[in-house]
Amino acid sequence: MNPKKELISWIKSLMLAIILALFMRTYLFSPYIVEGASMEPTLHNQEKIFVNKLGTSNDLKRGDIVIIKGKGENYVKRVIGFPGEKIEMKNDELYINKEIMRESYLTANLHSANKSGSKLTGDFGPLVVPEGHLFVMGDNRLHSMDSRNGLGYIKKSSIVGKSEIVFLPVKNIRKIK
Repeated sequence: MNPKKELISWIKSLMLAIILALFMRTYLFSPYIVEGASMEPTLHNQEKIFVNKLGTSNDLKRGDIVIIKGKGENYVKRVIGFPGEKIEMKNDELYINKEIMRESYLTANLHSANKSGSKLTGDFGPLVVPEGHLFVMGDNRLHSMDSRNGLGYIKKSSIVGKSEIVFLPVKNIRKIK
């Protein structure tokens, strides 16, 4: 093959690969680094996760872990409440529309809080989630800035995507629940 044609072929292939990679990162999924301890023990500081960006605001479920675009930084939190829902916390029990919600992902943190003689989540509410917004909280409720104390209600349009997989460090590779 002609060296000039081979070089052009390589350049075209490289350009196509770059365009595909940019498309995938922009519209399908992207990596994200967890910063801080607000999602312990579910996610740990400095873990790298893949975020699924497809159809995020329309197919969210209670308990999904999402990335939220903030002012200058992003946040990783768990979806707790949807528009129109009444949210209340009493004695470390979450009530949504007066129905108690089980939060199995909090078992370890609840045990630690009880052991130290404190509550994991301070009482609040009832609050009604406004239209077009979500109520989110971190799993490490003693050390989480979330809808209760700083982030407020989250606009659905601020959701970047759902956390799917921890991919680094290698020893921690897992699907996120």
